[in-house]
Amino acid sequence: MLQWTCAGAGARLCVFVHHTDAAREWAYDRKSHIGQLDQGLDEAQVKDWTVVDMKKDWNRVFPFDQR
Repeated sequence: MLQWTCAGAGARLCVFVHHTDAAREWAYDRKSHIGQLDQGLDEAQVKDWTVVDMKKDWNRVFPFDQR
């Protein structure tokens, strides 16, 4: 989806959500047993997409989350 979104002309917002917060949601990374993000994380870096880290960058994941 990001490849398609970022391919057009004009301003684009290309955000790769890195799921790192196992306490509030799933956490998966390069060597995760759930899913591996090697290709996505590498492409985000090469193409200068914004990478959002759920654990570090999001204060609240779900509306009912009172953290």
